[in-house]
Amino acid sequence: MRSMRLALAGGAVALVAAVSATEPPLATALPAAAVLPGQALDFPRDYGSHPQFGIEWWYVTGWLETREHERLGFQVTFFRRRQQLSDPNPSSFAPHQLLIAHCAISDPGRGHLWQDQRVRRAGLGLAEARADDTSVWIDDWKLERSGASYRADVAAEDFALHLQLEVTQPTLLNGLAGYSQKGPSAQSASFYYSQPHLHVSGSIARAARRDVVVGEAWLDHEWSSQYLDPAADGWDWVGLNLDDGSAVMAFRIRGHQGQAVWAGATLRDAHGQVQDFGPDQVAFIPGRRWHSSRSGVSYPVTWQLRLGARQFDIEPLLDDQEDDMRLSSGAIYWEGAVRVQEQARAVGAGYLELTGYQRPLSLR
Repeated sequence: MRSMRLALAGGAVALVAAVSATEPPLATALPAAAVLPGQALDFPRDYGSHPQFGIEWWYVTGWLETREHERLGFQVTFFRRRQQLSDPNPSSFAPHQLLIAHCAISDPGRGHLWQDQRVRRAGLGLAEARADDTSVWIDDWKLERSGASYRADVAAEDFALHLQLEVTQPTLLNGLAGYSQKGPSAQSASFYYSQPHLHVSGSIARAARRDVVVGEAWLDHEWSSQYLDPAADGWDWVGLNLDDGSAVMAFRIRGHQGQAVWAGATLRDAHGQVQDFGPDQVAFIPGRRWHSSRSGVSYPVTWQLRLGARQFDIEPLLDDQEDDMRLSSGAIYWEGAVRVQEQARAVGAGYLELTGYQRPLSLR
């Protein structure tokens, strides 16, 4: 069944190419919108989709605990990609927007990462990302916001997630009031906010087993048209929910030789004070590496993260949290649950993402 689903997903990509080839645009496509500083984010409108921008994602990551005190990680991600060449085409079948979904459960008890993926062109009631609020779906995979909560429902081949995510803190604007620069050029940027410390309740299923779960999660929402600098290969990113109620988002953009092209971070402390860190204040220092026998890719899975005078030590829940999503987004990356220490003391948990380690990442 899963192979059939992925074959259909691959077929959707082929169909996109076929429709584009057989039904040419009626006029020259408009360029994607640019991310510019000084544009204030407007909620709830900016919880929704931004189809005029080239790429967008809603990323939910977090930790879950079963009644038997089993600890698990989870990821639910929806991507929207603007298909620029077909914009002026009035046909209902023209692929104006492509939607991609990734889902995974990190299961250290089994030493296993449950993962699945889907891809569809938006429209026809089968897949959509609404513009007025967070409501994005592909078939029966959904992420929706209602009031002060989100709902994530994913029914994959071998596992399922049905989670309620309650907002407990104000929306966190990253960078300069939501404008997050990603390279030396001001044009390499995204609009970016986070929802840390989401309270999670619901259920998960793995094979024939179902568990009631509770936990804590992090939601990222970004949109851009020129995310990566031409000199960049990929990025390293963390979203950390700390035990005192504070939250840390940090990233570095890596160049062709593995060097830092850019970096940034946001820290909101337990009192609600927000501090923005520039490239000279953020350092990702890699430690132990894990080698994937499936892809042949080597990832640094332990890190030191330095933000100003503070240092966080990051360890994975399990080493093998590699996502192979070549049948949808075309990428292989590492996305996994991590524990966090500061001064040799456990201070929280979160998620780590490592992209561009197999080959340079392309978002076009």
